[in-house]
Amino acid sequence: MSPYHFARVFKRSTGVSPHRFVVQRRIARAGAFLATRELSIAQIAPLVGFRTPSHFTAVFRRVTGVTPKGYRTEHGLEDRVAASPA
Repeated sequence: MSPYHFARVFKRSTGVSPHRFVVQRRIARAGAFLATRELSIAQIAPLVGFRTPSHFTAVFRRVTGVTPKGYRTEHGLEDRVAASPA
């Protein structure tokens, strides 16, 4: 199966392109890590497949409409992270 054919079939069955699907899965996983409050944003970025925290932040904001720090703040998680040792 060619890459083009795979992408077409994948989008037809899931409604999104393979790349968008992977990005959505990474962001969903990042949300779970952000909710654990144990890891910093810089530590989460490579765990979910981003090379730099800034790229992770930009993609997270584009997909969710809020930055990772904003996500933690909105969910009342930021204070607990800041209090934990580095």
